[in-house]
Parts: sequence; structure tokens; C-alpha cells
Amino acid sequence: MNRLKQGIIWLRRIMHCRGFGIQSPSDYRFVRYVINEHWPYYAFASFPSDLDSETTKLGKLYFRLANYRQPSIIIDRVGMSLFLRAACSNATILTDCESVELAIIPIEDDYDVLFNRCHDASIVVFHQIYRDKERWEHVKNDHRVQVTYDLYYCGIVFFDTKRYKQHYIVNF
Repeated sequence: MNRLKQGIIWLRRIMHCRGFGIQSPSDYRFVRYVINEHWPYYAFASFPSDLDSETTKLGKLYFRLANYRQPSIIIDRVGMSLFLRAACSNATILTDCESVELAIIPIEDDYDVLFNRCHDASIVVFHQIYRDKERWEHVKNDHRVQVTYDLYYCGIVFFDTKRYKQHYIVNF
């Protein structure tokens, strides 16, 4: 994506910076210290420098998500295993499994079967959600989904049934 388009996206979402407007303390903490964390982590220096800026940005986000969740099994269908393995060296990275802890899938994938395997602690990340906006709307409105984060480049979905249904737009 070119710099001009990135700038336009950033300006359109400027009112959603750094957790502004989020009333839930846990959601605010997630946005500030996982999604928008700017401090370098221990493994960032080992990542390849020849990747494009969007891949690096998303890879670092997926690293922070895996580091936050610490799953034993990760479903990766978008090819970010380099970043995920750096965060959880003991995790098994698969393309499918029976129970979902952390999954990163393209928006085009069939999510219905995957959602049936999710539990309260599951996190599903949809890669490139604006390739299919209508499908992302269906994901947000699914009865199993509780909290969603729209980062433009990806969407993060939580299934914790103890929480109220909420959708956040985050300037990432």
C-alpha cells in the first residue's frame, strides 16, 4: 500500500487513536498495550528487514497477539509463522485443529466451522478485512462474537460470553 493511502486511512481514523473513547478498562488496556504498543520487543531485531511495511506492521501485531495470548496451538492461514514462532517458540503452528486458541485467517475463509471450535478465551484475527466488507459485517454480527476490533488492515475477534457485544474502530 502506498504512503498516500496509508496517510488517508490514518487521518480518517484519527478520532480512534490510542484507545480514545473506550470505556472498558480491559479493552483499553488491550488497545494500548497490545495493538498500539510502540516499544520494541526482544525479537523485533531478528525479523527480516526486506519485507514491505504492511507485512512488517501486521507481523509485529501478530507477534504481540501471540505473546499476549501465549497459545499452545496457533492456526495460521496467512503465512505469518515467522512472527508467531518468535512470540511462542513452543507453540504448534497448524492450518486447522479441533480447538481454537489463536487463529489468523484471511477474510475469504469460511469462518463458521472455526467459530464452532472457539471458546471464551479464543482470539480469531481476520487478515485484510476490507477486501470483503460485507463478510466482515457478518462476522461482527455473528451471535458467537462478543468483541471486535477493526484495525482496517485486520479485524480481531473475541468470544468471551461474559462480556457485552462491542465493536471498536482502532487507528492502527
